[in-house]
Amino acid sequence: MFARINSMGLFGIESYMVGVEVDYGNGLPRIDVVGLPDASVNESRNRVRSAMKNCGYPFPQSRVTVNLSPADIKKEGPIYDLPIFISILHATDQLKCPLGDCAFIGELSLDGLVRKVNGALSMVIRAQKSGIKKVFVPKDNALECSVVNGIEIYAVENANQVVDHLTKKEALVPVKYEELAKNENAFGIFAPDFKDVMGQQDAKRALEIAAAGGHNIIMVGPPGSGKSMLAKRLPSILPDMTFDESLETTELYSIAGAMPEGVSLIRERPFRAPHHTVSPAGLSGGGVIPRPGEISLSHNGVLFLDELPEFTRTSMEVLRQPIEDGKVTISRANASFTYPCSTMVVCAMNPCPCGFRGHPKKNCTCSDVAAKRYLNKVSGPLLDRMDIHIEVPPVDFESLSSKMPSESSADIRKRVNAARKIQLERLEGTGINCNAKMTPEQTKRFCKPKDSAMSFLEDVFNKLDFSARAYDKILRIARTAADLEGSETIEIPHVALAVQYRSLDRKFR
Repeated sequence: MFARINSMGLFGIESYMVGVEVDYGNGLPRIDVVGLPDASVNESRNRVRSAMKNCGYPFPQSRVTVNLSPADIKKEGPIYDLPIFISILHATDQLKCPLGDCAFIGELSLDGLVRKVNGALSMVIRAQKSGIKKVFVPKDNALECSVVNGIEIYAVENANQVVDHLTKKEALVPVKYEELAKNENAFGIFAPDFKDVMGQQDAKRALEIAAAGGHNIIMVGPPGSGKSMLAKRLPSILPDMTFDESLETTELYSIAGAMPEGVSLIRERPFRAPHHTVSPAGLSGGGVIPRPGEISLSHNGVLFLDELPEFTRTSMEVLRQPIEDGKVTISRANASFTYPCSTMVVCAMNPCPCGFRGHPKKNCTCSDVAAKRYLNKVSGPLLDRMDIHIEVPPVDFESLSSKMPSESSADIRKRVNAARKIQLERLEGTGINCNAKMTPEQTKRFCKPKDSAMSFLEDVFNKLDFSARAYDKILRIARTAADLEGSETIEIPHVALAVQYRSLDRKFR
C-alpha cells in the first residue's frame, strides 16, 4: 500500500514543500527512510514506531519505505516525525480520509506528544503560498504561526488529537491570532529610557540622528563615560516597526529557534550585544546547513559591539560585507545560503588600552605606539563603514547632580518617527526605508545641498582627504539632520554637523 502527504522543510532561510511518501509490502519488518535524511531524520524511525505503539496503533509487520521528496535536498531535524506517523496510518488504512489540502510538521516524543520545532513560521508561509488549506503544528508553535492569513492553523498536543480530528471523532478548532494574542507576552518593550542619562547631549543628538536615518555609529570614550548606557537605550527611540519588518524578523528568530516564549510576532526592534569572544561563525551564522548568526538576528534592529578592538580581526572583518549589502552569504560545499541583515551597527571603544587618553583629569599610562596599535585594531575599511563617529567625554559632577530632567525616549522617538515618515514618502516604491540605505544614484538625487553648503563640503573634503564612501555618508547624514528639522533643503549647518561626525577618521590614520 502507498500513501503520500504534505510536509515542509527548511534549507537555510528558504522553506519548501516536502512530500512524505510511504510504501509497505513484503519483506522482513523494518523501516527505511530515503531522500537524503540526516541523522535526526533517520532517528524518526524509532520515535514513530514507539509513538504508534503508545498511541494504540499497530505498526505494520513488514518492510516500510519512507521517501522524503524532493530527494536531492538534504533533510534535517525532527520535523518529519508527525507526517511520517500520519502517512503510515494512511498507507495501512488505519486512517481513511482525504489529506491533499493538509500539511503536517512536528517532532514526536515516544508517547506521542508533539513537540515544538524551529522554523514553523517560515514553513507555514510556504504552505500558504503553495495552496495548502490546513496545517497541523505543535501547540507551542501555534502563536507564531497564527499571524499568517489565508490558512487554517491547528495546534496539536499529541498525535491522537490529529487522528481524532481527521476521523471527525473530536474536531479541533483552528487557532486565531486575536484569541492567542490576548495572553501574549511582551518582547523588547522594556528598553531603558534616555531620561536616565544625565549630560552627554552631543552623544544623544548623534544617536537620534543615527536612529532617524538608520546610520551606523561608533562611540569612543573613556570607561564610565556612558557608552554602553547610551547604546542600550537606542531601541527606545528607534522608529516603529512595520508589519512586514516584524514578520521578517520573527521568521528569522523562528528559524534560529530563538523565539521568546509566548510571543507570536516581534514588534519591537531587536537589540543584540554579543560578547567580544564571539566567533566569526557566531556573528555570520554557521552549521552544516547554516543557521542565522548575531548579524541576522539583529535584522531591522541594532547590533551592539562593545569594546570593539577586543573582537578578533576575523570577526570584525566578517561585518564588512553584511554592513554594505544588508545581507550575509555563507558558502558551503553543497550550496550557498543568504540571510538578510539590514541592521544598525553600534560600536563602542576606548581611545587607548588603559582608556584614559585625552581624559581631562586622569593620566594615560599608554605610549603613543601602544595607543596607535590599539586604534589600528579596527581596520580602515570597517571604520569607513561607520557613518557616525562620536567622542563621548566623561560626565562632570554638575551634570550628574543636576535636578533638571533629561528628555525622555518617548519625546525623542516622536521626532525620529516624523523624520522616518519623510524618508518613507521620499523613497516610496524603492524598497528602501531610510537614508542610510540609499543607493549612490538616490544619494545624488535626494541629497543635494545648497550651493553654499556644497562649496563648504568641497573645502572640507579637500582638507581632510575623505574617501568616496565617506563623501556619500556625509551627504546622507546631512539629509537626515535636515529631515529631523523638517527642512527640504540641506544647509551649511547640516553639512557641518555631518562632517563633525566623520572627524575621527584623522585619528585612525
